[in-house]
Amino acid sequence: MKTLLIDDEQPNLDNLRILLETYCPLVDIVGTARNTVAATSLLYSLQPDLVFLDIQMPEQNGFDWLRSLPACHFEVIFVTAYDQYAIQALRFSAVDYLLKPVAIGELQAAVERAHRQRLLKQQNELLQNLIQTLKESPARDEQRIALPAAKETHFVKIGDIVRCESSNNYTTFYLTNGEVLIICKPIFFYNELLEPYGFVRCHQSHLVNKMFIKSWKKEFGDFLLLTNGSEVPISRSKRDELKKKIM
Repeated sequence: MKTLLIDDEQPNLDNLRILLETYCPLVDIVGTARNTVAATSLLYSLQPDLVFLDIQMPEQNGFDWLRSLPACHFEVIFVTAYDQYAIQALRFSAVDYLLKPVAIGELQAAVERAHRQRLLKQQNELLQNLIQTLKESPARDEQRIALPAAKETHFVKIGDIVRCESSNNYTTFYLTNGEVLIICKPIFFYNELLEPYGFVRCHQSHLVNKMFIKSWKKEFGDFLLLTNGSEVPISRSKRDELKKKIM
């Protein structure tokens, strides 16, 4: 997570940086600021995921600074030498509230919570984008789905998806151009989304676009032969339901 540190005392910044770099590998410190004016400038230029924010600062305290921002697209961990601000920090929906001197275990736990919160927000944003895209696009084959891979999010036309295959909590997407995308979401998540657009579940681990089914093979078991030459197994529990949907 890109992280910004804000504290009016340089020794506090140095100490927090050392602790984070030593004990919190999820954090990438991209900047530090000793007042809220500098912090605002860095906020817009660096766009951090996480902000460690001192509360008691001379020109403007941390709470007032947050109130002055038009929007907060980052997680906040308050760091302060005073314990009377805890309730107010909770009202700002802070990830955590750490007292100086910062304990290593509490710091690590706060960073872990911030990371989980960030991932949850990203997933929600992707889902909202998907829903909005599906609502707005007029043609079925032109509708797109957001697929978050490890390093980037792919926006793929639904009509370009040949099939999906499950592996534990991952789903592999096979596209018409031969591209293969591995997505960190289970297949049941996409089953509900894609079923209204002509996809059928022929097996617990397989979801197929009906447009690419070439034939139903019954040699040595039941298989769907697809137009790209791949064969997908049909489970006994799905066989009768599948016949109703494709025949």
